[in-house]
Amino acid sequence: MYLVISVLLSWITYSGDQSKTNGVKIYVISNGVHTDLVLPAQNEFHNWTSEVRFEHTKARDTTRKWVSFGWGDKGFYLETPNWSDLKTSTAFKAAFSLGSTAMHTKFHKKLREEDRIIPILVQPDQYMKLVKYITQSFQKDSSGHFIPIQTNAFYGKNDSFYEAVGSYSMFKTCNTWTNDALKTAGLKACFWTPWDKGILYQYDKPIW
Repeated sequence: MYLVISVLLSWITYSGDQSKTNGVKIYVISNGVHTDLVLPAQNEFHNWTSEVRFEHTKARDTTRKWVSFGWGDKGFYLETPNWSDLKTSTAFKAAFSLGSTAMHTKFHKKLREEDRIIPILVQPDQYMKLVKYITQSFQKDSSGHFIPIQTNAFYGKNDSFYEAVGSYSMFKTCNTWTNDALKTAGLKACFWTPWDKGILYQYDKPIW
């Protein structure tokens, strides 16, 4: 029942307003399972590097112009670098909202517009709605700053992890988070989806 409903609702389009000729370029990227939102590291509307800091990465490469955001289960992020490392306990906690969440960020030098990369032009008001949505997904300390997670579970030299808000479950996955971000900004999205393929389908990208 879950699979049938998730596929059907992924096919239903939440109609949004996407610019065809001008605007701020953002991306949605998929690794075949998980989606991230990719935004300019800084522009005239927002400077992400004031909170998602280069010094929180191993490389500390300040020349990188893009930053990706992926919300998800903390156990998956920090304890499962490969699918072969997945524990039954980690999967159970994630599926039934028993764990905490984290935000994975990564700085990129450039992105190639391949099959599983969706470029989207957004208007300034849509962009600021995305900024607000992403910012509200981070836990903050008493001074209002993002809280970095001290861990050695890095995927590369340009990524870092932060404490996030919300609970991950089979009904609120990393892809649901991305899809909700698009809906919040008034962009085309699925009615609801737990899968990356629903989002790829809405933007006419190959799903396999």
